[in-house]
Amino acid sequence: MTALIFSPARNAMQSGKGKSKHWVLIHERTSGRNIDPLMGYSSSSDMNAQVRLTFETQEAAEEYAKRQGLAYRVEANHTATPKRAVYTDNFQSDRKVPWTH
Repeated sequence: MTALIFSPARNAMQSGKGKSKHWVLIHERTSGRNIDPLMGYSSSSDMNAQVRLTFETQEAAEEYAKRQGLAYRVEANHTATPKRAVYTDNFQSDRKVPWTH
């Protein structure tokens, strides 16, 4: 069984960084999802796919995986580069695209 350790990205709909300062350990699926022919619901017999553990640091998540004997892989932490936006740049005379209403 393989586990995936990653730091979740921030919510694209908000400017805050809530819930993105911790590390998450999830189990990768071992079996596919089945579609119920009567109701159309999708289900799986893989109970570990429901487990989502959070840790304060990447090292704590790796230590947990080692203690449990899990093979794991770590996804690199993606940090967004801030883009500066200055209001007065909208009215510069040397804009590449002219400003219109």
